[in-house]
Amino acid sequence: MAFHEVRFPANLSFGAVGGPERRTEIVSLASGHEERNTPWAHARRRYDAGMGVRSLDDLAAVVAFFEARSGQLHGFRWKDWSDFKSCLPSASPAFGDQVIATGDGQTRSFALVKAYVSGAHRYMRPITKPVAGSVRAGIGGDEMFPGTNYVVDHLRGIITFHQPPEVGADITAGYEFDVPVRFDTDRIAVSVSSFQAGQVPDIPVIEVRV
Repeated sequence: MAFHEVRFPANLSFGAVGGPERRTEIVSLASGHEERNTPWAHARRRYDAGMGVRSLDDLAAVVAFFEARSGQLHGFRWKDWSDFKSCLPSASPAFGDQVIATGDGQTRSFALVKAYVSGAHRYMRPITKPVAGSVRAGIGGDEMFPGTNYVVDHLRGIITFHQPPEVGADITAGYEFDVPVRFDTDRIAVSVSSFQAGQVPDIPVIEVRV
C-alpha cells in the first residue's frame, strides 16, 4: 500500500466523529460464563470525515483530497483532535512525557509509544506518524536536542541517538502525532440541495497499520 505523507485538512477533521475500535471474540459457555479473546493487539480507529464539512468550499476541498488519494488506494495522515499529544490535551508536549524504553548501553534507536493507564493496567500504543518539529527527547531526566544528540524518523516514529544511552537510563519523549488512515470508501455521494438542507455526506476513514 502506498502512503502519502500529507495530512487531511485539520480544520475539517476538527468536527469529525470517531475514535478507537476493538475486536473482541466472545464465546458463551453452557454454564453461563464467557470466554473472551481478541485477535488484535492494538485498537483501530475510525472517523467520519463528512462531519467536519460545513460549506460547499469544504466539500470541494474534501473531494479534491479524496481524488488525490484515489479513494481507498493511498493512505494519509489524520489529526485526531481528541488525542494527538503525548501529554494531556491542555498541556504542551515535554521531553519527559512518555517513557519509551530503558537504555542497555548498545541500542541507539527507539520507537515512539504512548501509554494509556487505568488502575494497574497499561496499554502501549505505537506512534508511527509524529508531527515534524514536535518531538522532544530525553535520557535519564536530561533533555537531549535534535541534530546535536538525536535524529527523528517522522515516517516511522523512530528516535535514533548518536550515542547509545547508558544501561538503566529511562529514554523519554514528548510529541504531537497523526494517525495513519485511508478512506474506507471509493465513493462520495452528496447532492447540493440535501447538503444545503443540513445533510452532511458520509465519508468514512479508517486507521491503517504501517
